[in-house]
Amino acid sequence: MNGCDEVATAPAGPPQPLEWKFSQVFGERTAGEEVQEVDIISAIEFDKTGDHLATGDRGGRVVLFERTDTKDHGASRRDLERMDYPINRHPEFRYKTEFQSHEPEFDYLKSLEIEEKINKIRWCQTANGAQFLLSTNDKTIKFWKVQEKKLKKISEMNLDPPKAVGNGSMACSSNSNSPIPCLANGGSPDRSYNYLDNDFSFPPGGLPSLRLPVVVTSQETNLVARCRRVYAHAHDYHINSISNNSDGETFISADDLRINLWNLEISNQSFNIVDVKPANMEDLTEVITSAEFHPTHCNMLAYSSSKGSIRLIDLRQSALCDSHAKLFEEPEPTGSRSFFTEIIASISDIKFAKDGRYILSRDYMTLKLWDINMDSGPVATFQVHEYLRPKLCDLYENDSIFDKFECCLSGDGLRVATGSYSNLFRVFGCSPGSTEATTLEASKNPMRRHVQTPSRPSRSLSSITRVVRRGAETSGVDANGNAFDFTTKLLHLAWHPTENSIACAAANSLYMYYA
Repeated sequence: MNGCDEVATAPAGPPQPLEWKFSQVFGERTAGEEVQEVDIISAIEFDKTGDHLATGDRGGRVVLFERTDTKDHGASRRDLERMDYPINRHPEFRYKTEFQSHEPEFDYLKSLEIEEKINKIRWCQTANGAQFLLSTNDKTIKFWKVQEKKLKKISEMNLDPPKAVGNGSMACSSNSNSPIPCLANGGSPDRSYNYLDNDFSFPPGGLPSLRLPVVVTSQETNLVARCRRVYAHAHDYHINSISNNSDGETFISADDLRINLWNLEISNQSFNIVDVKPANMEDLTEVITSAEFHPTHCNMLAYSSSKGSIRLIDLRQSALCDSHAKLFEEPEPTGSRSFFTEIIASISDIKFAKDGRYILSRDYMTLKLWDINMDSGPVATFQVHEYLRPKLCDLYENDSIFDKFECCLSGDGLRVATGSYSNLFRVFGCSPGSTEATTLEASKNPMRRHVQTPSRPSRSLSSITRVVRRGAETSGVDANGNAFDFTTKLLHLAWHPTENSIACAAANSLYMYYA
């Protein structure tokens, strides 16, 4: 027996906690500067490659950024890593372009103002060097094409003859053998053509040449955003989600009571696939809060509800998917119900992991990780801001309890992240045995409020252990004793699809970090 056969390999432990560093900030506020409501960022989304980033704001604008640090080497970061190419630079983005996606509207039938705020942005498949994306406000979804186009210029004419020469214009050649004298512009010496307008007249003897306008394509390029389609009049309630299908042809849009299925090529027709509206609205007990397609299976999608449940539906079962294929919800602990129980249980966002095996959900107090093969309960629960529990009454009074925080997963599925108040966001390790629970601040010094919280596994509720992360902060203050500011909230953030890089929005500022 060989000695190498007797050597037992030690099981690989959980990955080490990441050390996050500041990368960039766009739209940084100066001290005391007042933030305009229209400039507050309301949506963030990376594309599948991670080379482009889009943000939407409450003013209806979409701003695009593109990555610059990979272009210097002429190859993608992953290709350079395979070649052992030394990469010393952290991810860097630059402003690319922006466009007005939505304008404020007024619904005269319902006497309702429709604000221009961008609720969601989703990137679509690229084609012919152009980027495509979907953006939506409360009622209308738009399909945008962003492409670089060469500028076309018109060469100047007779009004400025010196500049016109050599600008692609043809000079007039006169034929000396012509028996009839004529001017270069076609006039006759014994006639005066002076009927253009009162401001312009031909000089005596005519012009040396007549230069017609010529369109010249220059080498300069300009980014042009064009709205290709508008998907409207399909939702009675506010749209909270849009999600692309992996087939590249369809997408869904969800409001409080319905989910519609669209074809990207058809804007005047959609199919209602989920309808939870009761015959009598007084019987309404829950609403749809978020919906997302499975990343690889085009027939599967999930949607969450205000009661804290997630339903997985299969489009192959029925055209109208009111009955779910699987239901994910956590059993309510006995004896712990209060007035706020149902409010804080409402799920504000769900995301599929890249491989489609897990679903991450965010409710007001926690992040939960669900295995789609196990519907008895979440496999892990992460406490985001447990110190707020004694203050739920105050949060209800100022409506903060209804804030909708987003969540995201890393591309490798080892970590999850979400936002909190005081412009803080939290990163948790979700691999077995991980104790990573980092608190960062959206500023140029993200580790200033760094908290490393040891994780304690809870009592197993099934054959699979559920790991509960509990914060160690005291009520009302953070780990450094600073009072929490409930007016500054970090609702929107996104994780780069292939690298440990996070983009997050603090009011009108976009902060980017890497590890």
